[in-house]
Amino acid sequence: MTSLSGLFLSCAGRNGRIRIGRHLGPWGPDADRGRHVTTDTVPARWRVLVVLTSAFAVALPALPADATSVATSVATSVAAAATGPAPVPRPAAVSHPQQDHAGSTIPAHETANGQRPSGRLAPAGVPGLDASSWQGNVDWGAVYANGGRFAYVKATESTTYRSPYFAQHYNGSAGTGLIRGAYHFALPDRSSGTAQADYFVDNGGGWSNDGLTLPPMLDIEYDPYGATCYGLSQAAMVLWIRAFSDRIRARTTRYPIIYTTTNWWTSCTGNNATFAAANALFVARYNTTVGTLPAGWAAYTMWQYANAGTFPGDQDTFNGATAQLTAFAKGSAPPPPPPA
Repeated sequence: MTSLSGLFLSCAGRNGRIRIGRHLGPWGPDADRGRHVTTDTVPARWRVLVVLTSAFAVALPALPADATSVATSVATSVAAAATGPAPVPRPAAVSHPQQDHAGSTIPAHETANGQRPSGRLAPAGVPGLDASSWQGNVDWGAVYANGGRFAYVKATESTTYRSPYFAQHYNGSAGTGLIRGAYHFALPDRSSGTAQADYFVDNGGGWSNDGLTLPPMLDIEYDPYGATCYGLSQAAMVLWIRAFSDRIRARTTRYPIIYTTTNWWTSCTGNNATFAAANALFVARYNTTVGTLPAGWAAYTMWQYANAGTFPGDQDTFNGATAQLTAFAKGSAPPPPPPA
């Protein structure tokens, strides 16, 4: 018996006939106990040799009665499969959202390009952090006592996940005096930018002009489940980010700050420069210098410079003084100065 994806070709033995059908039970030594749905049988003297490889998943058509037509139908199906299967949408659910956080995909992709995931001395600016369910409950009082003044915390991923620690992170950080904001881990191949923006805002990604709430953040980085750019072309990725950004603006009156790396942005958007006019930049680079920024941005607003250090989670800095951080939260901050 030869099989692939539940299809089988078998000789019936005593009646000298070949069955072509679909197997609905287990393969292996106990295969006979599985259930078979037989599509058709043909006499053994008219045997058809069908080669099925792991590259093809052939859906057999309804089989006609005569052997010649059977051979033609099967051969046509195999030939059609040889051109490659049609794209199959990925399932909406995600398998490990609790592991996905700002920067979680960077070490696997950028360690060869100067990204060294280790603690570093804090650069100039206001110190802060970003956290997700990976950190569990955070002692926000200790964060403030150690100098932390702002935090971004993960709220959502795709349109199926809300961090179970979001309330503790978002409310706890604000309760100890930190200026905080929420972020969304984007999966652009799962649903539209508009849909993910709505899910984000509906599950914690809002904004208020209270001086304590940072603008919503879009975390757009390497795909933790597959292709670097989620299978999207550069043009399609730009459209997705634009749709997300515009929807956040419509829902909250603020454009989201964009978290990314220069390498990812260059690869997946073609180093698009059109977002810099409206969206602040939260750049990730684990090194002693921030390096080259994505096109259009003369300066970063925030910099994730290490994934371990004084605070739980990733170590961040705001490019400016505390008064400027407060102004940024309220939406009245001037552009940050370029790096020295």
